Amino acid sequence: MTKHGITAVILAAVFCLPAEAQTISVLVLDQAGAQTVLKTARESAQQRKAPSAIAVVDPGGDLLAFQRMDGVRPGSVDLAIQKARTAARLQRPTVEIEESIDHGRTAFVTAQIMALQGGVPVRVHGEVVGAVGVAGLSKESDTEIARTAAAALDSSPKIPVP
Repeated sequence: MTKHGITAVILAAVFCLPAEAQTISVLVLDQAGAQTVLKTARESAQQRKAPSAIAVVDPGGDLLAFQRMDGVRPGSVDLAIQKARTAARLQRPTVEIEESIDHGRTAFVTAQIMALQGGVPVRVHGEVVGAVGVAGLSKESDTEIARTAAAALDSSPKIPVP
């Protein structure tokens, strides 16, 4: 068999594979899920009397839902979006990034990412489907509100912490 014949056989085999072998399934945060996360964050902020800017993004960091509560500083809008975007793209809470910088990993400062607490990935069955970012009263309340909101869709079994 010639080189061209071998190439044709290989190409035919690849193109004849079933579609399932050529694709992957990905969970997607839809608008209903984004609104659930946003509502949970807003309720958590209201309970804490911590007016906040709240952003919900998809895994790529694109905005799905946003709310600026009354009494929030104007700068909080951009902070919330950037916190959510960073948490989604790095698939980890922004508090971890801030702590890394505090412990000497200063390279994060040059990476053009938001290194402030208040961004948390949203996970469903352990898979990151987006993130929520909160900016408002304080870094502690931002983080707690974001954690509460991110857990709104998590249906993973809870493992007790010893």
